[in-house]
Amino acid sequence: MFTQKLVHASTIKLLAIIEATTVTGPAKNLLKFCCLMRQPPFQRGGRPMVEVSIATFHRPPVYLPEGSQAASVAGPAPNSFVAAARAEGVKVDVIHERFRFDPRVTKQLRNIVSQHAPDIVQTHMVKSHFLVKLSGIHDRYPWIAYHHGYTTTDLKMRAYNQLNRWSLPSARRVIAVCRPFADQLSRVGVQPERLVVCHNSIVRPSPITEKQRSVLRQELNLVNAERVVLSVGRLSREKGHTDLVAALAVLRELDPELRFKLIIIGEGPTRAQVERVAQQAGLRDRVTFLGQISDVQPYYAIADALALPSHSEGSPNVLLEAMAAGIPVVASAVGGVPEIAIDESSALLVPARDTQKFARALYRVLTDTELAQRLGEAAIARVEDEFSPESYARMLVGTYDKLLAEQSERRN
Repeated sequence: MFTQKLVHASTIKLLAIIEATTVTGPAKNLLKFCCLMRQPPFQRGGRPMVEVSIATFHRPPVYLPEGSQAASVAGPAPNSFVAAARAEGVKVDVIHERFRFDPRVTKQLRNIVSQHAPDIVQTHMVKSHFLVKLSGIHDRYPWIAYHHGYTTTDLKMRAYNQLNRWSLPSARRVIAVCRPFADQLSRVGVQPERLVVCHNSIVRPSPITEKQRSVLRQELNLVNAERVVLSVGRLSREKGHTDLVAALAVLRELDPELRFKLIIIGEGPTRAQVERVAQQAGLRDRVTFLGQISDVQPYYAIADALALPSHSEGSPNVLLEAMAAGIPVVASAVGGVPEIAIDESSALLVPARDTQKFARALYRVLTDTELAQRLGEAAIARVEDEFSPESYARMLVGTYDKLLAEQSERRN
């Protein structure tokens, strides 16, 4: 449990710049932090320890002239993330752009930062990192950047990753979501003393009724004896969905009588490939693609196992969500996964891309009721002890306090 003393005497004004159109991982954690700052444990003299404002980007079908809504909290919410943030009472400035890296964005961003005059500027993604450094904002305000990991799915992402390597060494702090990512950053120029490891957090979900569970199973055409393997996440190469389908083919060979179905929640560029691999393996009738779903919690309630076959990961929210729900997890031992889940204690971890071992691990949790129950109970306990939103928030506030103390010392 993180216990760093919080020393900043007054409310810290934080401007968080994030690229988000839906409430996925980083956006979800940011909004959760905003909500916690309104709770009594995170207030000083009746005011929040940290007052958060958000700036985000939007590319409308028809570009709006500069000044119409850009750099303004007025106007209708252009996407679900902005709507969710405003529903929580968070101030959101929307930066309108015509295309990726629109040069007019820099001026809008400078105006927003000037209007807010924050104590700290915080960025969450490649574009916002790049723009803060390019605009010179990092020279005038303490800057904290989040690093969620690199992906090399295509040439565009590889180019973005190179931009990140140029930007991040200039940040006063870089928050990596797992130790391997922090080590990776130190090798590409980020000073080790500026690196902070802060895993994501989660709360235990509210249970659903047996009737709700039964209705959902009926909607998915699941028969009583059919076991459910759940996969949640973006359909992209590094997430390993084709490996998962290959593991299911091995699972079928291990026990031809075992009835199971894979439920995939998420969208992305590799969906057609995953569908094709499932068809070629003769498993198309055992794989259901549900697309993007805003509330995945009910699906954990019907799952017999969560499959996370990723080739790379940081601090995956889906892993924490499944553990908090008490769902047995089979996952690749990559990135921050082994820092969150303990093999043979709170999950079963296997080497990435090893479809044989992944299949055998799935077989164990689907057929051994005692093992599945033990893993689920241990997972709940671990999440509550180590990955609560309160401990996450205290670590962040402590990081802000320390950074501002250093800033004050430099001025003196």
